[in-house]
Amino acid sequence: MTDTTAGSATEPRRTALHDEHERLGASFTDFGGWDMPLKYGSELAEHRAVREAAGLFDLSHMGELRVRGPQAAEFLNTALVGDLGRIAVGRAKYSLICAEDGGIIDDLISYRLAEDEYLVVPNAGNAGVVAEEFAARAGGLDVEITDETAATSLIAVQGPRSAEILSGLVPEEQRGLVADMKYYAAAPAQVAGLQVLLARTGYTGEDGFELYVPNAHAAELWAALLAAGEPFGLIPAGLAARDSLRLEAGMPLYGNELSRETNPFEVGLGPIVSFAKPQDFVGREALERLKEAGPKRVLVGLVGTGRRAGRSGYPVLAGDQPIGVVTSGQPSPTLGYPIALASIAPEFAEPGTSVAVDLRGKSEPFEVVATPFYRRAQ
Repeated sequence: MTDTTAGSATEPRRTALHDEHERLGASFTDFGGWDMPLKYGSELAEHRAVREAAGLFDLSHMGELRVRGPQAAEFLNTALVGDLGRIAVGRAKYSLICAEDGGIIDDLISYRLAEDEYLVVPNAGNAGVVAEEFAARAGGLDVEITDETAATSLIAVQGPRSAEILSGLVPEEQRGLVADMKYYAAAPAQVAGLQVLLARTGYTGEDGFELYVPNAHAAELWAALLAAGEPFGLIPAGLAARDSLRLEAGMPLYGNELSRETNPFEVGLGPIVSFAKPQDFVGREALERLKEAGPKRVLVGLVGTGRRAGRSGYPVLAGDQPIGVVTSGQPSPTLGYPIALASIAPEFAEPGTSVAVDLRGKSEPFEVVATPFYRRAQ
């Protein structure tokens, strides 16, 4: 089994599935300090498979922090901006961990596994930072925080046929669990004879599931999902397809749309900040001031009326005046035209507003639009 703790400042860590990816001919990239599959063949084919059938992703670079104890909910309400105490057992919530100045340290998902137990999933590059922040913010509370990142693999099945694929791998008595599981819910399940935490979550804009499993069983689960999914059109997919899929779905990426220099109100995430919960939380005072003042920039969708795509870092213009910057952008494989997310001055954020993107000295026309760019059929 691959040693997931291997790696140094110059050598990225490897997931427990690294050998499987090599056998499938993957191209690798360093992402968040991990050696991750970028693509296996055609990133366009992988993108289309997820939209039309299913794709299989290794997401084992993501962090896993288990939070247990009588004050687990109170702790998370102190550490995060959302109200984690209100979610029911078996459900999940998207939230943020912010600094004292309101800047975003990370966006993450928290699963409530029991009244006094949660699994918190931070992003790969931020997992260590979030673990440190959790330790610092837990003082005086009856809570135990365990970093399970190095021992846990995460595999995602994403696409319209994902439920069918999983239904064939669970015991007959659990097929209803798969079919009826709500979005942002999770439950223990047996998949291909292996015990997993099964969650109906994802980052592609499609229906899909994420499966948490100990490293020792990751390769067996990966192989079973590949074999079961092949008749349905499932293929392995890498980070390139994951990025184009999440952009079409208008989902932010930490390091692009989100950072320590952005606050929730600048990126459309103000509604997840709970000022009504009883606990004080880190960054509350700064966030109250930021909400009152209103954002100096906002995150919007852009659609190109030409053929060239704006990329991260390209200036957004009104006339010849800079009004912001592209945070993510590329041609949309599904829609067939350029799309982008951009942080711009609020006065230009109304959908239908004409702007331009400076593409290395050439001004290309774009239009502000509401996101998501793509929405799956229900």
